[in-house]
Amino acid sequence: LFRLHENPGEEPHVLLECDSDVLGALQNHLKLYKIRRKVNITPCLELSLWAVIPGEGAGDVGGSLAQRADRALVLTPDPRTEVMGWRLITKKGANLSEIIPGSRIGNIQDYHRHRYKQGIPEGVKDLPPGVALPLESNLAYMNGVSFTKGCYIGQELTARTHHTGVIRKRLLPIQLSAPLPKDGIPEGAEIFTESGKSAGKFRAGGGELGIALLRLNNINEPLCLNIAGDKVKLTAKIPEWWPKNSSK
Repeated sequence: LFRLHENPGEEPHVLLECDSDVLGALQNHLKLYKIRRKVNITPCLELSLWAVIPGEGAGDVGGSLAQRADRALVLTPDPRTEVMGWRLITKKGANLSEIIPGSRIGNIQDYHRHRYKQGIPEGVKDLPPGVALPLESNLAYMNGVSFTKGCYIGQELTARTHHTGVIRKRLLPIQLSAPLPKDGIPEGAEIFTESGKSAGKFRAGGGELGIALLRLNNINEPLCLNIAGDKVKLTAKIPEWWPKNSSK
């Protein structure tokens, strides 16, 4: 969510980033609540969104980006976690090499691999509506939940779970012993322990990386996923960017 003020005398503009698969549904939902207000809700098809992820030896990338912020519409640290770098919004066709000299343009798979490696969920595939719970999805670690304001569906359950401190399952990054098939695997596929006990569910992934909702008591055990009748071993870990003493 970004607030923009092009000129002091103009009404504020708000940019809301969302999963493109639910763009229409989000527009319809927001229009229900404008209630005779002079608010225009339209997609910004003339803009491009970029993730700027520093590589090894990148140095003070944040400082160099800040010096060139005037060439971008929005340039801000990713609000979820430092390891995700920065969010950059430009006009379509902007020359990125002028904004970030020496940068290399990757593809969407590079971006997804990076966030899977860090255990960062994003979009309706990773966070299915009506299924994903905020605290199990680690949104409290990513500035995604406020415990001091708002009113939202499930707030009471979320607040109670937060204050009791008992969260038995969490989304975690996983690495498989073999790459996922090109056509993927069914969402919500069961992940099992070596003894055959259910340990959680696969959520999304690509190649040999992914994220899964796992029971914290099982993450140090040998785990496996059934793919086309074959058992594929996998390992899970607690991300380094999580707050300390946050594995419960």
